[in-house]
Amino acid sequence: MKTILVVEYSQTGQLTAVLDALLAPLQQPDGATRVHREVLRPVPAYPYPWPFWQFLDAFPETVAGNPPPLTPLTVDSGSAFDLIVIGYPVWFLSPPPPITAFLRSAAGRRLVCGRPVVTVTACRNMWLMAQEQMKQLLAEAGARHCDHVALVDQGNAFATFVTTPRWLLTGRKGAFWGFPPAGVPTAEIAACRRFGLALREALQRDAEQQPGPMLGGLRACTVDPRLIASEKIGRRSFRFWARVLRWAGRPGTFLRRTLLAFYLVFLLSLIITVVPLSVLLKAALRPLLQRWLNTLQASFERPSGSATSRMACFHE
Repeated sequence: MKTILVVEYSQTGQLTAVLDALLAPLQQPDGATRVHREVLRPVPAYPYPWPFWQFLDAFPETVAGNPPPLTPLTVDSGSAFDLIVIGYPVWFLSPPPPITAFLRSAAGRRLVCGRPVVTVTACRNMWLMAQEQMKQLLAEAGARHCDHVALVDQGNAFATFVTTPRWLLTGRKGAFWGFPPAGVPTAEIAACRRFGLALREALQRDAEQQPGPMLGGLRACTVDPRLIASEKIGRRSFRFWARVLRWAGRPGTFLRRTLLAFYLVFLLSLIITVVPLSVLLKAALRPLLQRWLNTLQASFERPSGSATSRMACFHE
């Protein structure tokens, strides 16, 4: 029997639904695999839906990687699992604080050290910088990152800039005013079953003990090269402002909220003015940068990639 630890954090429940679909083939009554799901619970818990100012006030600590404490894990940190799956959303181009807290804790590091890890995310279409931080956290903990699955919200970048905050701040995710529903499409979530089928087959032949991905050829993660530069610039800006806002005081203080309001106006101004111009500039330069962008895309899509050669092999 192969044992699987699933470490997860989901505020809206979307990531939970993704993991439900992915893990279904691994939870069959044939006794081939046993799954333990560990839901991370920060202290205090983050609200959902978010109050507006509390949502903004979570930005500095999230970007700085300064997470809150967690309630004690239900799993023994000395347990040895054959495979670990970590599911997380993306906050402010970063892993959410509970995931950071787990991977920096002594118990979390003991659990993942020397183990193959599959990461799974469901978020807006900007997940690259968060995943790069996840790779670093896993490497620091001594884990072996073998696969990554990335699901993105329906709608283009402009639409999700509206629909995602609406969902987080109000709890409403349905279509409105011509905007698509927020979140990953239901069909895409259900199709995550293919990853569970592939993992079950890989575990049966001990592939988790070998180098290389187990989910190659299944369109596990597709990078939009048009967003690479935006994510890199956004991450640098977020890190600078996170330092400034943390210097201004603890969450909820007057000076910090004043600076948050200023930053919000600054950010919206950039989105309205600079971002459209940068999109046009990148489109004009794309023919000259195509080879470089292709190299970056392939790098960010590793280890699992966007190829589809095995899609027909894992469906029921």
